[in-house]
Amino acid sequence: MPALNAAPPPSRPRKPRLIAGVDEAGRGPLAGPVAVAAVILNPRRRIDGLDDSKKLTEARREALFPLIQERALAWRIEFVEVEEIDRINIFQATMTGMCRALLALAPQAELARIDGNHLPKGLPCRGEALVGGDAIEPSIMAASILAKVARDRLMQQLHETWPQYGFDRHKGYSTAAHLAALQAHGPCPQHRRSFAPVRIEAEQRSLF
Repeated sequence: MPALNAAPPPSRPRKPRLIAGVDEAGRGPLAGPVAVAAVILNPRRRIDGLDDSKKLTEARREALFPLIQERALAWRIEFVEVEEIDRINIFQATMTGMCRALLALAPQAELARIDGNHLPKGLPCRGEALVGGDAIEPSIMAASILAKVARDRLMQQLHETWPQYGFDRHKGYSTAAHLAALQAHGPCPQHRRSFAPVRIEAEQRSLF
């Protein structure tokens, strides 16, 4: 017969239902903002074909982009601009963008699953860092697609203002063509001066 004053068994913590995947695009380029996206998928509205954005063709990413926005419970894309990247460095800018994207979700996430091995400080919910998460977690896959497509579209727009750099082709990455254009024309306002190739070119031009 159980004791009358026995303590009840401990309750199991409830599994989070609102899980946000978070990923970025554009940490490595010499120009343009870094884009961060957060997505809470709706389990009742399946999206076929999700994958790491780098494994998908541009056409497939473009096709999935509106589906994710339409069917997700919540999504947000944040751009951290070049000025902030140069002020606080690209790592901190990416972490800041992740926090901003999560804070802007409605409904708010109960758990954030973030691609990589770092968790931003000041997350508005519990967080998990997943190395290779964009290959295993559907919500991170969705976030990677939103971030990649949104940034690629923005770089296309920047190309219209600065066509001499070829942003429409390399999206700001340090290709041979981009480095040659940087040497020929010098940095534009969208170049990250905290990145060595841009900083060196700007310093050399300031000497003359």
